[in-house]
Amino acid sequence: MADPAAQFPFVSSSSSSGQPQPGGCGGAGSASCAVHDLLFWRDVKKTGLVFGASLLLLLSLATFSAVSVVAHLALALLSVTISLRVYKAVVQAVQKSEEGHPFRAYLELDLTLSPETFQAHATTVALHLNRALRFLLRLFLVEDLVDSLKLAVVMWLLTSVGAVFNGITLLILAELLAFTLPPLYEKYKVQIDHYVGIARRQTKDLVAKIQAKLPGLAKKKPE
Repeated sequence: MADPAAQFPFVSSSSSSGQPQPGGCGGAGSASCAVHDLLFWRDVKKTGLVFGASLLLLLSLATFSAVSVVAHLALALLSVTISLRVYKAVVQAVQKSEEGHPFRAYLELDLTLSPETFQAHATTVALHLNRALRFLLRLFLVEDLVDSLKLAVVMWLLTSVGAVFNGITLLILAELLAFTLPPLYEKYKVQIDHYVGIARRQTKDLVAKIQAKLPGLAKKKPE
């Protein structure tokens, strides 16, 4: 029997090892671990805050223009900070205290981006962009006819989806799925893997039959 991790690439390494690692995400980086913990609701309060704030933002963008949403968010933030600044100044004047600026600690934070850090991030971005461009070049210039046909089918389906939903609606649906599917998959992993495996095998068999019947679609076997 094939390795489940090879059959289902969306399964995390922690689940394929056979030993559950609650609250962790294996040997992935800190950013990947943070996203993993958010999507799997490891910290309910933190995930609920992120999910609620991002969903509220998307709903606001679906109702109002982006300029209006950004302006209202900036006004709300300024209202809080200015009110707190004035309140602390009044308290300091009345009580003759030396509390100082309420945001002094945040103002003194070092947010400078060093050239080394910027160059490292730029290198990573350039690497991903080059891979994406190469991948798109392969698809649109039909290096592999089957892969290009798959892309054509996906784009045709997206034209139907785009006729019903706009971009913001799709983002809202994507966020709802991102925060609901991972915990459901974790709970019903065995059943989902079983049916996904059946679907993958049937799809693979169908593609193999199409490649065998149509000339020029069969991939050359490595010598």
